[in-house]
Amino acid sequence: MTATTTETQAEITLSKRLRPLYVATFLLGVWLWVPVEKLFMNDIGFTPAAVGVMAAVYAAVPPIMEIPSGILADRWSRRGVLIVASVAGMVSVLIAGASTNVPMYFLSAAFLGVFFAMRSGTLEAVVYDTVLEETGSGDDYEARVGRVRLVESVALVSSALIGGVLANLTSLRLTYFLTVPFTALSIVALLRFREPKLHKTEERTSLRTHLAVTYRTVSRRGQLRSIVVLSVVTALVMTTVFEFGPLWLVAIGAPAILYGPHWAGLMSTFGLGGLLAGRLRFDQPVTVGAIAAVTVGASLALTTSRNVVGLTVAQILLVLLLVAVSIHVTRLMHDSVPSTIRAGVASAVGAVSWVTFLPFALVFGLVSERWGVHSAAWLVVGVTVVTGALLGRIALGHRAATPAPARPARRGGCIAEGSAA
Repeated sequence: MTATTTETQAEITLSKRLRPLYVATFLLGVWLWVPVEKLFMNDIGFTPAAVGVMAAVYAAVPPIMEIPSGILADRWSRRGVLIVASVAGMVSVLIAGASTNVPMYFLSAAFLGVFFAMRSGTLEAVVYDTVLEETGSGDDYEARVGRVRLVESVALVSSALIGGVLANLTSLRLTYFLTVPFTALSIVALLRFREPKLHKTEERTSLRTHLAVTYRTVSRRGQLRSIVVLSVVTALVMTTVFEFGPLWLVAIGAPAILYGPHWAGLMSTFGLGGLLAGRLRFDQPVTVGAIAAVTVGASLALTTSRNVVGLTVAQILLVLLLVAVSIHVTRLMHDSVPSTIRAGVASAVGAVSWVTFLPFALVFGLVSERWGVHSAAWLVVGVTVVTGALLGRIALGHRAATPAPARPARRGGCIAEGSAA
């Protein structure tokens, strides 16, 4: 059997193994309520400042849950943690749909925070380890996680369009309850997924030692620290646009029918960004410079534009490129740590991202309330500039300091993974 035939067979096997994860991702992406959420929140008494507080509520939960969820995924079951995330998402949507006031909606936001915390880091870790287990290296990670993002994007885009139409024909509240069956079916799909076992191949350490190794890995000096910081600021910009993006439409008085296409455009960035991630050369000055220029330009457009098309295009361009950057940065991070702490490290980075977003969301909401969302956009501009500078530093200035990637070696027909930590 030739090497090419072996590689082709490995790709086929990998695709079949990841298929239940693709299905679960699609079903979880059917969020019919998201495009009209801000309108629904407005109906039950939210103000722009209250929106900022609500964002801070669910941003406060992940920092508490992220690291325990990552440790749980590393020591127990990554599939199990993803199932817990689906259950939390279902509870969140049920409470939100039943909400008649601001405090009740805050409770749904708390469960949404649990959903994000349980999936953050764990999903990427399980994809990376599945690729590693089936192919013997992490080289195909960006392409495979890009497909996951593409499937998620298709679900989010289609449900955004359908959700906007449903809300227009029926009611805003009904879009929440119609989402629940899809979330429940995602659990069935996850039960059919065979999770990788690389994180269980080494000798089990104590919980205290596990936490200590995870902390030292995240906080150590060198290239990994820059990767962590870039991951945090990239997530900060994307989360801000996803959470507050519709407020620009509210500010210019856009009709309800446009919220669906606007949100669909934003959701398409997951798939398109995933496709871009494996094709962009982040080690080339021209590529890095172009990404920095376009993202800063798009963020500047959010400070002035009063046109719904211009605002939508600016938000899409900004998030599209940052999704591609985030996938690349995630690959660098996973290459730098062993499987035994991979989910924990990724979740710790996610926790830092949420801790950063919490005060940022409060400030953004208060500035929007007092001076308008266009003025608050200058906060996004500042973080975007920092993101571009860090990307350039990592891609062009410190390649020699990049930690040696963890690479598996086949021993006796199975894979043994090395440690870079």
